[in-house]
Amino acid sequence: MTQAHALFTAVPRKHNCAQAVMAGAGGTDEAVAALAGSSGGRAPGGLCGALHAALILCPERAEEIKAAFAREVGALTCHDIKTQTGTPCPVCVETAAKLVERFA
Repeated sequence: MTQAHALFTAVPRKHNCAQAVMAGAGGTDEAVAALAGSSGGRAPGGLCGALHAALILCPERAEEIKAAFAREVGALTCHDIKTQTGTPCPVCVETAAKLVERFA
């Protein structure tokens, strides 16, 4: 289990999906706070918030990360993940965090 997954599933919850990936990767408090509104389909383009954070962390590998995330999760947007793949948010967080580790 990644640090991001642990942060996302902690009770009480202090991090949304994007914040958990950012914090788990060692992002600054400011970077984590900036992602407060990037969950639940509110990331740019409706992207999964966890994926959005991974793309911020590894911008030079964005296309590779998106392709790998789509292969593993089945979609890129929060809406499609929830309505078409049924992949739970903790799995998206774990996937995005592992991709950051792999591509950083």
